[in-house]
Amino acid sequence: MSVAHRQNLDKGVSSAVSTAAQRLLGVVKKTPLSQNLTYSEQYGAQVLLKREDLQTVRSYKIRGSYNKISALMERDAQLNHVVCASAGNHAQGVAATVRKRQIKATVFMPVTTPKQKIEQVKIFGAQWVDVQLLGDTFDQTNQAALAFAHQQRLPFIHPFDDPEVIAGQATIALEVLQQHCSSIDYLFVPVGGGGLAAGMVSVFSCLSPETKIIGVEPAGAASMGLAIKRGQPTLLSQLDRFVDGAAVGKVGQHSFEWCQSGLDDVVAVDDGLVCQTILNLYNKDAIVVEPAGALSLAGLQQYREQIKGKHVVCILSGSNNDITRIEEIREKALLYHGLKHYFLVRFPQRAGALKAFVADILGPDDDITYFQYQKKHNRESGLAVVGIELKNESDFNPLMDKMKSHGFFSDYLNGQPELFSLLM
Repeated sequence: MSVAHRQNLDKGVSSAVSTAAQRLLGVVKKTPLSQNLTYSEQYGAQVLLKREDLQTVRSYKIRGSYNKISALMERDAQLNHVVCASAGNHAQGVAATVRKRQIKATVFMPVTTPKQKIEQVKIFGAQWVDVQLLGDTFDQTNQAALAFAHQQRLPFIHPFDDPEVIAGQATIALEVLQQHCSSIDYLFVPVGGGGLAAGMVSVFSCLSPETKIIGVEPAGAASMGLAIKRGQPTLLSQLDRFVDGAAVGKVGQHSFEWCQSGLDDVVAVDDGLVCQTILNLYNKDAIVVEPAGALSLAGLQQYREQIKGKHVVCILSGSNNDITRIEEIREKALLYHGLKHYFLVRFPQRAGALKAFVADILGPDDDITYFQYQKKHNRESGLAVVGIELKNESDFNPLMDKMKSHGFFSDYLNGQPELFSLLM
């Protein structure tokens, strides 16, 4: 980057973001911005990945937490204890921060938080951190943390709805613009509570207003899309927690105001597409990301026509993925692509019924991956739940036709959320 270009960036950015960048010197890594050949070829664009999965604590969250806590300590030299609530990555950022600054933190996390993230908080924070597991969702956990902070008269470090946290996250935008001097046509950013997106908007709106900024959120936790539609942050009536790093029931007021005015679009992506993106990155590029970290790349599919021939930046926000979730991730990807199907199968109560099902019904590339049989008193037939993995999506209709014509079909479970959720 030229000296003139750096000076222009310094002049254009707000004092809050400039101060945050100074505080973070020597604390966070300047993560790579590198072209991804796999996705560039797939979409006919120059797709660049901002690798915050390689950041200290393996996510961008330390930027906001360190900036906020440092600002508090500058204002109050006696500060020795803070409180936060987090689904995982913000907690790790706070933990690493308080260990470095040698103050205490009480960290509230949902009971549903993956064990790997809980253990990482304890590792990063060591003796400076006390972890409290309360609530099934982030919003429940957040309320418990706020009550504790109020009772103990301690500062609360919000994961996204705080101007100094947002300013810390905004330093990613400064790095992107320093690392890529030519124009950026599209920026895809993951959205949970909206702090990262707000930070990116705050910088790009000043320094690169021609860049279209697309927020990407999980379809089961599309709180920013709802907020923009309603004109104010609105609590979701239902929340799917699979993309745990972005499963927020209500976005923050500060982040909403930035995103409402600065995002060009907000798209929601299916969990299955997120899972396929995770698998693609791992299998083709040896990149490990968590579900929230894959959101921005998953969002490219809805913009495949618009981004052809364009310069596109995607933020990979974190890599704190629990290895025990891999089978669930693979399952969701197969379901999304129509390659995994569950049926209630009616088996005649006679010897050789299962053999006949395998020989006469299944195609040469079909595979039974789940089988649970329930004997009934009815002598004519018995039901079994059968999971079948296909090699090609087009094999589904022939399979269904053969099951029906041979009298094996009883019900299809994929399209019945209540029954299917019990099975899964």
